[in-house]
Amino acid sequence: MSKNNKHPVVSKKVFVPFILVTSLFVLWGFANAVTDPMVQAFKKVLELSNSQAAWVQMAFYGGYFCMALPAAILMRKYSYKSCMLIGLGLYAVGALLFYPAAMSEKFWFFCLGLYVLTFGLAFLETAANPYILALGAKETATQRLNLAQAFNPVGLILGLVVAQQFVLKNLQSDDITDFNALDEASKILIKTSDLLVIRDPYVVLGLTIIVVFVLFATIKMPHFKDQKGLPSISNTFSVLFKDRNYVLGILAQFLNVGAMIMCWTYIYQYAEAIEINSVTTGYYQMSAFVLFTIGRAMGTYLLRFVSSGKLLMYFSLLAMAFIFGAVFMTGIEGLYSLVGVSFCMSLMFPTIYGIALENLTEEQSKIGSAGLVMAIVGSALLPKLQGLIIDIGGSGVKDVLILGVPEVNISFVLPLACFFYIACFGFGVFKNKFF
Repeated sequence: MSKNNKHPVVSKKVFVPFILVTSLFVLWGFANAVTDPMVQAFKKVLELSNSQAAWVQMAFYGGYFCMALPAAILMRKYSYKSCMLIGLGLYAVGALLFYPAAMSEKFWFFCLGLYVLTFGLAFLETAANPYILALGAKETATQRLNLAQAFNPVGLILGLVVAQQFVLKNLQSDDITDFNALDEASKILIKTSDLLVIRDPYVVLGLTIIVVFVLFATIKMPHFKDQKGLPSISNTFSVLFKDRNYVLGILAQFLNVGAMIMCWTYIYQYAEAIEINSVTTGYYQMSAFVLFTIGRAMGTYLLRFVSSGKLLMYFSLLAMAFIFGAVFMTGIEGLYSLVGVSFCMSLMFPTIYGIALENLTEEQSKIGSAGLVMAIVGSALLPKLQGLIIDIGGSGVKDVLILGVPEVNISFVLPLACFFYIACFGFGVFKNKFF
């Protein structure tokens, strides 16, 4: 690791572009965090089951899968900056669609807004991650990406604060013990009011993104070109699928992001099982994001001394221990354990990303990044599966006991399995052998 010390993580000549692109990590962190509590909000306001409400995550993260490869192809043909500008434009449009969605009061319209919004996030993540890797020496690339990703929790915390203070606290439906028992006229009035509350932060976000778009459009950024010319798409895919780090890294990323969103989304259902309301749960999630921030900072520092594969394995094993506690402890201790998982997850995304692209050229990385962003679809599919597990006994969260614990507890065996694979992946990278 000492060779990394010969190269600065971020050189002075690219400091401004690095800061500007790093701000994007804050922006998509905000979108992620403000959306997670919306699953619980839509469930209550629109009288949905857990699995129906999970369509919020399906729409949000499904956009990544659909648009990552087109984003990579456009980025390859034009530039990183062009891709980022398209991403910001789609981000703004998707957020602003919440205005007509609230007027229509249709759940599918909100999901459409989230779907378009994540078209934009797919462009941003497909471009920003490899761009950060390219902004300096290859020896410090993973460390540099962890540094940029360390600002992602800032957006997570801001998003959660907005969701908690301006959405969850103002939902009239959340103050009513038995919303289903109200007469239809009262339900309609409350639904209209609550959907406007949900709408407002997204509209403000959309207007903010327009300002960021203008800023990006006016600032010059380094443009990287492959001196040997562009290989064909088919040749690039052939190289990618022969790279073990890349192929196994895609699966690791799929499971990582799925586990992350399961832990952050269903913390509200977990807390509901021990009779903690959504607003109070928001404080626990805030603690989780603070731990996530601390973990990112510690992970970035430790990568100077510990190999990425070994550190990934250690963090994954610790995550498994915390998840085990969340499954089999049914009181507040289990919630504490679930909060602790966020510390362990902090290192995973950028480290897996860096490992997967480690052996690739810049042009190969442009296409390779698309596969890793497409893997974010795990955040759509796995929470949906967890929602189905929670619904086994009905729309409640503790209708039946499985292995002596409520179904909401047992549903967290899904992230447990995810972290087991990631630990194996880290071990394989560390030992340079796979399963």
